[in-house]
Amino acid sequence: MAESSSTLAVHRCRFVDFAPSAVTALCFPPLPLPSVKGKKAANSNTFPGFGPLVVGRANGNIELCEWTGSSPRSQAPQAWVVRKTLVGPYPSKVESLALTFRSPRKAAQEEIPSWSNLRLFSAGGGSELVEWDIEKGCIKRTLSSQGGPIWSISPNPASTILALGCEDGSVRLVSLLYDELAHLRRLDRVKSRILSIAWGPPVPRQKKAQATTAESDSDDDDDDEWSDSWLVTGCSDSSLRKLDYATGRVLDRMGTDKIRGERTLVWAVGVLGDGSIVSGDSMGNVKFWDPKTCTQLQSFQGHAADVLCLTIGPDGTAVYTSGVDQKVTQFSYVKTSRAEVNPSPLVPRSSGRWVQTCSRRLHSHDVRALAIWPPYTPLPPAHQRHFPVDVAPVLASGGLDMSVVVTPAALPTATLAGKVTNPLATSTTATFEEAYHRRLAYTSGPASSSAVHLAKKARLLMCTREAGLTVWRIAARQQKSEEDADWDASSGPDGGYERVLDMDLNVQTNLVAGAISDDGKWIAVADWYETKLFQLTEEKNGDLKPRRIRTFASILQSQLQSTSTGASSLVFTPDSSKLVLATSTTAIVLIIDLGTVDRPPRVLRKFEQHRLREGYLNDRVIKGRKGASAGADGDVDMAEDDQADPSGSASDSDSDTDTDSDSVEASKRVRTTITRTAVSPDGQWLATADDRRRTHVFNLDAVQHHCALPSLPRAIHALAFDTSAPSTLVLGLADNALEVYDVEARQFPRWARPLVQGLPQRFTRLHDPVLGVAFDPGARPGTGASAGSGEEGAPHLPPRTALFWGATWLCKVNLAERAGPGAFEKRRRGKRKAMDPPPNANGRVEVQVDDGAGEQQQQHPRNFKLVTHYRPLLFVDFVAPGELVVVERPLVDVLAKLPPAYFKPKYGAS
Repeated sequence: MAESSSTLAVHRCRFVDFAPSAVTALCFPPLPLPSVKGKKAANSNTFPGFGPLVVGRANGNIELCEWTGSSPRSQAPQAWVVRKTLVGPYPSKVESLALTFRSPRKAAQEEIPSWSNLRLFSAGGGSELVEWDIEKGCIKRTLSSQGGPIWSISPNPASTILALGCEDGSVRLVSLLYDELAHLRRLDRVKSRILSIAWGPPVPRQKKAQATTAESDSDDDDDDEWSDSWLVTGCSDSSLRKLDYATGRVLDRMGTDKIRGERTLVWAVGVLGDGSIVSGDSMGNVKFWDPKTCTQLQSFQGHAADVLCLTIGPDGTAVYTSGVDQKVTQFSYVKTSRAEVNPSPLVPRSSGRWVQTCSRRLHSHDVRALAIWPPYTPLPPAHQRHFPVDVAPVLASGGLDMSVVVTPAALPTATLAGKVTNPLATSTTATFEEAYHRRLAYTSGPASSSAVHLAKKARLLMCTREAGLTVWRIAARQQKSEEDADWDASSGPDGGYERVLDMDLNVQTNLVAGAISDDGKWIAVADWYETKLFQLTEEKNGDLKPRRIRTFASILQSQLQSTSTGASSLVFTPDSSKLVLATSTTAIVLIIDLGTVDRPPRVLRKFEQHRLREGYLNDRVIKGRKGASAGADGDVDMAEDDQADPSGSASDSDSDTDTDSDSVEASKRVRTTITRTAVSPDGQWLATADDRRRTHVFNLDAVQHHCALPSLPRAIHALAFDTSAPSTLVLGLADNALEVYDVEARQFPRWARPLVQGLPQRFTRLHDPVLGVAFDPGARPGTGASAGSGEEGAPHLPPRTALFWGATWLCKVNLAERAGPGAFEKRRRGKRKAMDPPPNANGRVEVQVDDGAGEQQQQHPRNFKLVTHYRPLLFVDFVAPGELVVVERPLVDVLAKLPPAYFKPKYGAS
């Protein structure tokens, strides 16, 4: 075993010029209003499970993220991961986001808000308000503001009305009742832009005389128990305005500080439960205002430049602000005695004041958005929520440096009652001032996938952008001798690579999917509504010349019976003869024969298993629920023995399920998006996974559906077949759990269970989730079969070594072995530096991955080998046996292309 080691030659690619998009908006769903009658007040005393996070990007994309904890209230080192990406029109941007409940009554019964009960709205600086269809993944409807560009949007606490702040100085109210979107009325117009809006605390509705007769019918109708009172707006003329909801009139005007000749812009505004108003303006001031007299209570010079965003802590005793100066500042409410305050006898004063308690620099550039979970709802003091202090709230922030940063935000007073749990598991402390923050890594493709694709035989690397793609050729590795292997620096320009194709495409939305065939002769790219297929020919100078297959769209339309031919996932088979296309709007899997010079492409078959509801209930595949066409969703049998009879595990009645779109009844359909596809190295098997965590396997030789896996507890991030055992499917989940499945036997193999059930904690608690898995194409059954497997009593097992990777790590895992006591053993820092190989002048690295080293390792095999000096990773895969391509996009290179960050030097400061 000591002899068993493998040396990987690594192409460390930093020439891929992928540019992530800035974070412009963040949003958490609201919490349902409590019952005035006190019948549903129980939820207010428990910490709500961590709900979904919505991230808006400057390129128009919206990312729907979900919590990865084993339960809604448990710790999650990976925090939120992208479950689905809503692709924006090209070109477009997202400036503001809002989430509301479709049914507040249903929301009060849910532990965490479900996507089906949420409505998502966005505004992108234009005059159109956009409502998104979350399940379908596209725009549901738009509504013109009738007042010019929309600067801000804000839903009322009851999720029945959406307020729009417009360019013409008016606030327009949009009704959300009955799942509609319609203008309600317009409030008084002022001579300035409405840059920010916040709703005042709702008031319990007074009982009407006629309501007593129908009391039995309205006992549980919480929607009508609260009525809106007023709104406050931040304007572009150095003022805030308080507007009455009932009359639409301006009740009062609050003037902010200003410099002569310049107007102060009030970018952010918020309201507390007692009606106090908080504002942040372009002078860096954070001000607190009295709700009744509309006079300034306190003012802080909290920032050196514009305050662009603010959010209020869950219990209303903390306010967080941020903006251009990259700092996130915390303001806390401190109780004081009345003697210290020395109030005027004419003005009643509260027994407390606000203090600026902490500032942290979590970002390198402007911060555009802040959000906190649990979200704050301004409620009257008698109905105010009180959350337990043993779980820290989480503050999310995002800006021009493109990454969402999450920080535990417990108040120092919370630690007095006992230990406070840090939900992110970044440190033992959980207060905002002391806890470590976490930067959620950006990914290049939608739904945590990669926009980088590799053609192994042709040695081509492709990266898609919002509306284009680039292809590079990687020079072949030339071995000087068997012992000393390295690249020839003169094998290509720029040290081993050359750009051979640049394409700008005419698209309706940002690109969703892309693929390049292994032989380098085909490229397929898709936006949400159209898929384009190109045939490549190589010119004399080595560049590639694309030729579009014009008939491809009509071929797809005839099969789909729809004008939309967009795809959410694309992949070519290893022999480059077929294209697998997963449609974006209908989740249909198409198997397409690419044809020859004389024969155009044709659709061999289409599968609709992902859009069938049969055998599917409450996010789980249910065994035994079979109808007339349920053979497609027949569940697999988790057999206890390898010799279990596979014939009874899943049904093969595929002819019943391969029906046209019209023949699938609407009641049997379910809306989903296929996010991952993988084809086995021998081209026999196809695996597809959707955002409902369901996985289907198809036989490409027989062109028929094979089986369905049980739905998994987390989103599927990595999906690949083992090259040494092509029927072995390996899945990596968002919480770094692993699954191994034998598709031929239709069961989870017994040999992999010790590993799957005994993953090292340091692997499952890595802060960055697994994004992909790669297998060495040179691995063959029978080579080194006994390495580390004698202890398992299965010396006949072939080596099954997978290379899992996340944004900041690579990990080699032997799937047929246990983790072992030596997994992730710590080394001293000096030894580690000596062992990590430095890149040479050309950026090429030789990495040796040992299965065992020395006599000590013979007794304690170290299965999990982790490498962390490549970061951040966009893509990892093998281009040839023993030859690995690692695509990095260092944050320093990305930030270098941004405008310089705000910096104000101070005399005498270090």
